[in-house]
Amino acid sequence: MTTTNLPTANMKAANAAEHGQEHSIRLYLLVWFWLFVLSTCSYLVDYFGLHGYLRWTLILLFMIVKAGLIVGVFMHMAWERLALIYAILAPPIAVLVFVSTMAFESFYTHSDRILYFGTG
Repeated sequence: MTTTNLPTANMKAANAAEHGQEHSIRLYLLVWFWLFVLSTCSYLVDYFGLHGYLRWTLILLFMIVKAGLIVGVFMHMAWERLALIYAILAPPIAVLVFVSTMAFESFYTHSDRILYFGTG
C-alpha cells in the first residue's frame, strides 16, 4: 500500500508525525486565557492587601501554576518523553526539598540559640 492510497486523515497524521505535532489555536488561546486569569489573581492578592504567609503562598501558587502551563504547552513538555520530563522537573523539586529542609533547620537553630543565649 502506498501513501497515495491512504485516506486523507491518515496522510495528515503521517505528515504531522514527520514534521512534529500540530496543536489547535484553541489550546493556545485557552492557555493564554488561564495565564491572564492567574496573573489577575496574583495582582488581586496585592490589591486586597493580603499579608504574611497567605500572601506568599498565593503568589507562589499562582506563579508555579503559570510556569507549569508555560512549560507544558508552549515548551511542548506535555507531549515529551517521560525521561525528559523527569530531567527537567527533578532538579527544581530537589531544590524545593532542600530549601524546605534548610528552612526547618533554621527554625530549629534559631529556637536553640534563643533557649541557650536568651533573646538579647
